[in-house]
Amino acid sequence: MPRVDPMPRGDPNTPTTRPPTATHLTALITRQDTPITAAYPPPAHAPGRPSYRLRRTLVGVAVGALLAALIGLGLFTARWMTGPTCKATAGDMTFAFTPEQLRNASLITSVAIKRDLPPRAATIAIATAMQESELRNLDYGDRDSVGLFQQRPSQGWGSIEEIMDPLYAAGKFYDALVTIDDYEDRSITEVAQEVQRSAYPDAYADHEDQGRVLASALTGHSPAGIACRLGDAGTGDAAALADDLTSQLGHDAAVDGATVTVAAGSTQDAWAVAAWAAGQAERYAVTDVAAAGRAWHRARDPLTWGPSAATADATTVTITVA
Repeated sequence: MPRVDPMPRGDPNTPTTRPPTATHLTALITRQDTPITAAYPPPAHAPGRPSYRLRRTLVGVAVGALLAALIGLGLFTARWMTGPTCKATAGDMTFAFTPEQLRNASLITSVAIKRDLPPRAATIAIATAMQESELRNLDYGDRDSVGLFQQRPSQGWGSIEEIMDPLYAAGKFYDALVTIDDYEDRSITEVAQEVQRSAYPDAYADHEDQGRVLASALTGHSPAGIACRLGDAGTGDAAALADDLTSQLGHDAAVDGATVTVAAGSTQDAWAVAAWAAGQAERYAVTDVAAAGRAWHRARDPLTWGPSAATADATTVTITVA
């Protein structure tokens, strides 16, 4: 049995730095009870007490930072409440992602599933991509770094065109990961750093909880763990979806009009297929996904999975496109 990654335990190793303290040098020579300042005259204001202008500047900076944070929170809340958004849930933890982020996490996880790697491998890969690119397939980066993992062609990761393919990039990451002894039992910081050789190795741990939740839901260990609220669907291509599903997850898929049916080998496999379909819904114009007596509907309560009688058993998944 593969090692099932335990649920998130948040203990990020965040370094702190103490700011340096400025020292004012003032030489005082005392002669017959009369103090005389030598070499460095005293400041116009009392030592140790910032001037009014400095205090006003510091307050302005603090207020500006607070306003920026509130605006960012407002934008996030607006997207979560009304705009296109996806959520991943495992246990009592839920994280929100953009459809692009969820789609890329789904692709990263599909490579691990196809290679029969443990969920821990997907956790490490997703946390690494969160730190390197925020799960976006970037065509730029530090020096010649590109893609989800910010891999560099000059360092032997492949050509720019290859690295910009999320499936290729994830495969190269896993190629390096599996060469590390005991990677399942070591910290994400240690393992990711051995693969990436980052200048900020401790930062990978900041995304461990997100990586665990996404990996748990996308590998089928947390049923109905992926849901997305999207805009109106365009025109779907059931055959293209079936081909990519088989290529990425290794399951045969039957096409009947706008419906794709997959007979998975287990309930967990069925939920992995369902999670993949929900995560790829924007790309393939998916409108409905049903598995194990539950269903996701694009047009009705899209951030939840409701009851459904569409599937005959717990290992069958049906996916409908527009």
